[in-house]
Amino acid sequence: MKFSENYSLKGANSFGFEVSAEYCCEITSLSELREALAFADGKGLDVLVLGGGSNLILVDDIPGLVILNCLRGITVKADVDDPGKVCVTAAAGENWHEFVRYTLENGAFGLENLSLIPGTVGAAPMQNIGAYGVEIKDRMLSLTALDRETGELYEFTTEACEFGYRDSIFKQRAAGRYIITEVSFMLCKECCPVLEYAGLANYFEGLGVESPGGLQISDYICEVRRAKLPDPSELGNAGSFFKNPLVSVARREAILQDYPDLVSFADGEGYKLAAGWLIDRLGWKGRRLGDAAVYDKQALVLVNHGAATGSDILRLAQAIQDDVFSHFDVHLEIEPRTFPG
Repeated sequence: MKFSENYSLKGANSFGFEVSAEYCCEITSLSELREALAFADGKGLDVLVLGGGSNLILVDDIPGLVILNCLRGITVKADVDDPGKVCVTAAAGENWHEFVRYTLENGAFGLENLSLIPGTVGAAPMQNIGAYGVEIKDRMLSLTALDRETGELYEFTTEACEFGYRDSIFKQRAAGRYIITEVSFMLCKECCPVLEYAGLANYFEGLGVESPGGLQISDYICEVRRAKLPDPSELGNAGSFFKNPLVSVARREAILQDYPDLVSFADGEGYKLAAGWLIDRLGWKGRRLGDAAVYDKQALVLVNHGAATGSDILRLAQAIQDDVFSHFDVHLEIEPRTFPG
């Protein structure tokens, strides 16, 4: 296996930041992963594993070893306990959207609402990706990860992953300890559409379709996402940059006094506010700080117009956070991870 020095990561992060890794390698098997970790341990190097690089802000060159996860493979098994279910397992390096389409084209439904989310299968549970009323935790059966402390493979149930809103154990107390190698999903042989979002329901109602198929839902979501979100290959970005903030009923009511058009959703004992609405309401859509900018079609997305650095994006994000806090007394939390942290 080849270990490259001073390796450019521009093509390995969706923002397109020009940073380098001290060492870098690609792994296509579990044995190569173990070899890479042994190399890092032998040199006393820190390790960063990258999948699609779509949820990262690389602010500087990365010391240590960057492992590019290129594990591939998909298996499909019938559920012996439920003839209407099927278990689909994908290696962590599989492209997420391509995997979603594979499941739908092979008659396994349940992931259609998560179409066109950038990244890899292994990265999906790390932040519990979600869209249009569905999250990974709703469909995942289990995942397998290599424990860097013991060198052993460990199986995580959904409960063990400690999923939260765009969060999991792999981003919190176990950050850096486990390397996800494969993820299993329990899917259905018949499509049971989740149309909680008004946009989805209204679209298919307008077509006169009461129960759309998985590929129909996926196609429409892809159309919507392509209209609102830039293609990272054309304009560097990490998708949604801020989490929707959770606030108390009292805070929401206070904001509504001044902003009756506030977009919010009930969530437990409080409300989630639409972060994109907050940002857009303050006039940030399309604004630039050099080559770091807020996307002109979706205020929730920050973009790199070519020469922006990770630090430039973070400065823009901080300016937005300060403005939102000043006007709404609400803190916006950044969704992507930052390296070096």
